[in-house]
Amino acid sequence: MAGNRMQKIGSVFSRTRNLLRIGVIKKPLWFDVYAAFPPLREPVYRLPRPRYGKVKDVIRPIFYQEDEVRAKFYRVYGSGPRPFNLSQSNYKSTCQRFVEKFNELKEEGKIEEEKLFEETGKALLASGIILQRRGTDKVVQEDRQGVETRDSVLHLQLQTVLEEIQGKKKDQEEQTPELAETQKENPLPS
Repeated sequence: MAGNRMQKIGSVFSRTRNLLRIGVIKKPLWFDVYAAFPPLREPVYRLPRPRYGKVKDVIRPIFYQEDEVRAKFYRVYGSGPRPFNLSQSNYKSTCQRFVEKFNELKEEGKIEEEKLFEETGKALLASGIILQRRGTDKVVQEDRQGVETRDSVLHLQLQTVLEEIQGKKKDQEEQTPELAETQKENPLPS
């Protein structure tokens, strides 16, 4: 039966009877028993009606104070480069560490409320947790000596390539006036 699994029109018996008439299904074992001993009230779907006006569930949304911090964290930093490791019972996500540090700095009361989020990020960075803002390129951290040696080698290679290109241009400029003079003296027959 295609469509919604929650059949709201008719009973199971009436729907099965109609499917048997058109030959879509085989007769189920319970069909003859149900036809011989039908229930007193046929079980059909009915919308439940409230007895005394509209009944509303008074379930307030549950928000904790740190939920706002978490929402801002995920909006600014995203979920991070790695998935959560849920196999360890004592695993703390970067967001959880951020929230704990945020609450710790808030309890101290030394930092203003507006700057608390940024200061928490700086405090985590000082403790060795690197936060990557959304939309920024990921930078691989390398030691400074390796970067300087690589940059100096790259600079030397670029400088030699540049000198070669400039030398070729000078040679072409020197050859161009000579070719122009020879073409004036000996024009090509056309």
